[in-house]
Amino acid sequence: MTAIPTHDVIVIGAGAAGLMCAAVAGARGRRVVVLDHNDQPGQKILISGGGRCNFTNRTVTPANYLSRNPHYATSALKRFDPADFLDLIRRHGIAWHEREHGQLFCDVSASLIVKALLAECAAGRVEIRTGSRINEVTGDGPFEVSTSRGAFSAPSLVVATGGLSLPKIGASGFAHSLARRYGLGVIPTSPALVPLSFAEPEISLMHDLSGIAIEVEASCGKARFREAMLFTHRGLSGPAILQISSYWQLGQPIAIDLLPGIDALTRLTERKAARPNAQIETVAAEMFPARLAKALVERIGLGGKPIGQTPNAVLAKLAASLKDWRPTPAGTEGYRTAEATLGGVDTTDLSSKTMAAKAHPGLYFIGEAVDVTGWLGGYNFQWAWSSGWVAGQTV
Repeated sequence: MTAIPTHDVIVIGAGAAGLMCAAVAGARGRRVVVLDHNDQPGQKILISGGGRCNFTNRTVTPANYLSRNPHYATSALKRFDPADFLDLIRRHGIAWHEREHGQLFCDVSASLIVKALLAECAAGRVEIRTGSRINEVTGDGPFEVSTSRGAFSAPSLVVATGGLSLPKIGASGFAHSLARRYGLGVIPTSPALVPLSFAEPEISLMHDLSGIAIEVEASCGKARFREAMLFTHRGLSGPAILQISSYWQLGQPIAIDLLPGIDALTRLTERKAARPNAQIETVAAEMFPARLAKALVERIGLGGKPIGQTPNAVLAKLAASLKDWRPTPAGTEGYRTAEATLGGVDTTDLSSKTMAAKAHPGLYFIGEAVDVTGWLGGYNFQWAWSSGWVAGQTV
């Protein structure tokens, strides 16, 4: 026997996408309930951006996202764009600032973003049931959801439970399992925006340089990012590496220009002519932190030599190693530290106009659960706002 609907819309997941969807649907007069197993809504928002939440980016285009279907996100991103989200936070008096690469952050605290979303939900009389563990989902409109805090039924079910990244805040494969059960495809998943780990011989160098950060240009295939890189005791991290990790595949080297925008060979030969008695490490220390300069020079056996006694052919070898270092990662640090998940619910089975499953019109998948993964820099939050808004307009 089919249960009598308790609501018009059930949203599973009280994160960025789920709260946005609920708020928009509630504003349209829908009776909405949001279910989440965490005790507090907006967990990923609260810890993002060092507690300041990089909530969007000044410039957002489909080119900033990875997906098997690169055009899928276009409609949602156009219909609810960064300017629209800025309008929302301005209404709530949230001060913000812009950092490099167009990244927008809260001035005070990420908690203000959550507070604003909850206020929007409250205005639409949305019920939010935290601490609700999902036991079972059945039906196909109405959908019936059994939880640790009761049973709910509605003609529309929105799955906004995210991907597999950051399991410490409860991330799981729930959305992917549910999609498969309803016959939807799931693109294989892997960690995205994640530090890269290395084995010997590279790891010895990286371990010894742990804590040093420099600006680099990192590339993998056609993807190229000029941002900071950080040496760690497990390998490499920092924005440039996190960006490249989304494009990297096991067995591939990555290419790193340690002196972006600088002709390393010209710089070295000029120093050789001007200061022939200077040690090569001293010259390198004009371009890098001293500890890094020493390690880079010693790596190709030039330590302790005056630059004037070094043949230009050897300097060319050093310059090449600085401009095109190609270490091969052994792997990543995994979902534990990944900021996003590659892959997810196959967009060919979803409507780009509504986010609903084509074969199940009342079933929606939004946010990180879907095979749409943004760059570092606020893009994934914008996808959450955009996909949540689109679904909220339809449910």
